[in-house]
Amino acid sequence: MNVYKAIIKPLLFSLSPESAHHFVFGFIKTIFKLPGASGLFRKTFCLRSNKLERTIFGIHFPNPVGLAAGFDKDAKLFDELSSLGFGFIEVGTVTPKAQAGNDKPRMFRLPSDEALINRMGFNNEGIDAMIRRLKKRNPKIIIGGNIGKNKNTPNEMASDDYENCFRELYNYVDYFAINVSSPNTAGLRELQEKEPLKKILIRLQTLNSKLSADSEKNLSKRKPILLKISPDLSNEALDELVDVCLETNLDGVIATNTTVSRDNLLSSKALVEGCGSGGLSGKPLIKRSTEVIRYISDRAKDKLVIIGVGGIHSPDDAIEKLQAGASLIQLYSGFIYEGPALIKKINQALIRD
Repeated sequence: MNVYKAIIKPLLFSLSPESAHHFVFGFIKTIFKLPGASGLFRKTFCLRSNKLERTIFGIHFPNPVGLAAGFDKDAKLFDELSSLGFGFIEVGTVTPKAQAGNDKPRMFRLPSDEALINRMGFNNEGIDAMIRRLKKRNPKIIIGGNIGKNKNTPNEMASDDYENCFRELYNYVDYFAINVSSPNTAGLRELQEKEPLKKILIRLQTLNSKLSADSEKNLSKRKPILLKISPDLSNEALDELVDVCLETNLDGVIATNTTVSRDNLLSSKALVEGCGSGGLSGKPLIKRSTEVIRYISDRAKDKLVIIGVGGIHSPDDAIEKLQAGASLIQLYSGFIYEGPALIKKINQALIRD
């Protein structure tokens, strides 16, 4: 019996999405304080196999299944989550200063579609709080830092916020994800346009080179930088974005963020409209995110690493993303709907494949 789907999920889904999220964090923290809990979870969910291991942009991943940004926004649970079988954890999105995010309610479920709608708005405790926790990290856990700008920072000053986060997090994460594609911060997606995007990426690459050169005895390598992109871009916009990534020597892209589209949903129109604005994630996103992965893979011709995310709810979904051109994948909504067993099932399928 799948305990998560039979017992835990119905309990969690009886709460509001945000309340359920906080409950899960508190529950996991409590459970993992029990002697032997971490080892038990690792024995249950973690798989080790040479077939799962990947070395990508100089980082050795124990398996290609990661947790997408947005779940562990403030780096409070990365140790515990790694015990559920994830090969890497992406924390954030974090901004230089703490901010409350958008007004509640701001997260909604569409159970018929196995989807979520959120308009969280980069709610987080700020870069300093994140660093305090990451200083205690287990160095064996691969952690990506997803960074953004504060809501009140005008777009013309956005590169200052990204640079601030990059500099402060540099010694505490293994790679960076640049989030300019969330639909939940007004005007943020305008930063995906060629000139503002190029400005941000050039500044970060310049800082990347400086920080790696300044590191004690030059032992620290430059940090891989990936751009998280929207699924709502046209092919022409994707072409331009790929060109900018290649011009600025970016390491890769994360495809994709949530969508503002509400097409082809099974949920009632009243339920969907009642949720209001926000980014849609989950099963309805799978086709478009895979299309974007395949398009970028063909366009970039192996010059950009792709992390595939969007609608992965089964091993077949994961394999489809990898076959489309992704080197790594991430879960979010699928993790919520299917539970931690999904991670193990995907890894088992990859071992068999």
